[in-house]
Amino acid sequence: MKKLAVGIDIGGNNTVYGLVDIDGKIVADSSFRTMKYQKFDLFLEALVHGLQLLQESVKEETELIGIGFGAPCGNYYTGNIEHAANLKIWGEVLPVAEKLSVYYPNLPVVITNDANAAAIGEMLYGAAKGMKNFTVITLGTGLGSGIVINGELLYGHDGFAGEFGHIIVSPNGRECGCGRCGCLETYASGSGIVRTVYKLLADHRDPSELKAISFNELTGEMITKAAENGDPVAIEAFAHTGLYLGRALADLVAITAPEAIFLFGGLADAGKYIFEPTREQMEANMLSFWKGKVKLLPSGLENKNAAVLGAAALAWKKFNEQQ
Repeated sequence: MKKLAVGIDIGGNNTVYGLVDIDGKIVADSSFRTMKYQKFDLFLEALVHGLQLLQESVKEETELIGIGFGAPCGNYYTGNIEHAANLKIWGEVLPVAEKLSVYYPNLPVVITNDANAAAIGEMLYGAAKGMKNFTVITLGTGLGSGIVINGELLYGHDGFAGEFGHIIVSPNGRECGCGRCGCLETYASGSGIVRTVYKLLADHRDPSELKAISFNELTGEMITKAAENGDPVAIEAFAHTGLYLGRALADLVAITAPEAIFLFGGLADAGKYIFEPTREQMEANMLSFWKGKVKLLPSGLENKNAAVLGAAALAWKKFNEQQ
């Protein structure tokens, strides 16, 4: 009988889920629009039905060993999603583990935030295999982080440690969705680089293909394409982003001393345009005895369904610990 873990990743737009074997092969997966359901209980019913269909689609006999759930503001200790801005239509606290256990009473349900899930996925299936100390930085709409120390995720006493995107890098700087000003993610993220582009367009007269794109339509992918075309504003925007991110990573190294830092997500797909300025600033601001020791690498989960793999890795890690 083939043992499989369930991996679920819930986002504000889409929920993806799948069945993953011990080697990190996704046997079956699917997705649906998260906000198709106005109530959390209806969402869970649809999710469970989808998982049942997936399991039936596998040609050989299967046994589920656990459920891993990656979500914004997912709390490993409580099993809840707590105060997630994009999911507030369902309530402030969503008891995911408790409610899924009604459908799967004999399976462990493990939940954490999406960046932590990405870190576990990187450790089991990606480029961090064999590493005990590393950090995954997710560069999406916002900036998340999963910090692994001595082979274990850093959760803190309440389950919310590792909010690297919300360290202050510019006092009284840009307004952040968290309610504070000057957070790292307002400068180093998909939404942050869009804000940077528009500031550069306002301050300079350089020709740019980005001038014709409205603020609400501009994306990190568009900025990357413009940089590849030699657009000076796009290239400067990446340099500005790398300045803030690299400096902050140098500080992170001083606290966690990782073997490697992995950049993951849409903005990391910009390749040299984000990696080169970030690496330069990280090294320039690093304490001398760490210079040249910490690798800055792309994720080994790219081009895979990383969200499902990361979530399923939580379940496999729990299962392995119990054996």
